[in-house]
Amino acid sequence: MHFSKPSWGTTAQWLGVAAFLLVLTTDLRTPVLGGVQRGLLATGLWRPELPSTSAPLPLQPAAGTYPHNVPLLSLDGKTTNLRDLQGKVVLLNLWASWCPPCVAEMPSLQKLYNQVDKRKVAFVMLSLDQNPEKARRLVARKGYTFPVYFPAAGLPAAFESEAIPTTIVLGPDGQIAARHEGMADYDTPEFKQALEKLAGPAQL
Repeated sequence: MHFSKPSWGTTAQWLGVAAFLLVLTTDLRTPVLGGVQRGLLATGLWRPELPSTSAPLPLQPAAGTYPHNVPLLSLDGKTTNLRDLQGKVVLLNLWASWCPPCVAEMPSLQKLYNQVDKRKVAFVMLSLDQNPEKARRLVARKGYTFPVYFPAAGLPAAFESEAIPTTIVLGPDGQIAARHEGMADYDTPEFKQALEKLAGPAQL
């Protein structure tokens, strides 16, 4: 029985399949897929619609109280609470180091963080990693400076999501002003202006 020698085209196809499977089954999966998705955002070939902050979603909190009691743990192990940010607009992003779309949108979030008025706008990059060390390594490797936290208790129903990344924008009174599930490019003048408009004048 005679077997024909495989052509270079067939060999290349099998090598491509093998490389793809390698990416999907190793630690290369997240950075490779995240890089591809980041490239799509950068080229504008894929541009998901950003959340609107024009129609707040009421939470019906008690009068004069901040509706969110969410204990948080910072990267360096310090405890804080989301309610400590009362009076500021809060961009809360649910992410994980193993999530390619989360990794893909982080550069745009860092650029936005660099530009916003920190007196009016606060970032809470909330890692859902079961192993906090993986999140710490990613942040250190990429040189991100936005504040990263871990939940120190279960998240309230208002922040639960079936998908990550999920970004939630809170007004100064804690009301949910916008919510977006999935990857997005947040480094736009329009989104920055929407955040600062929601925040109002800075408190000196």
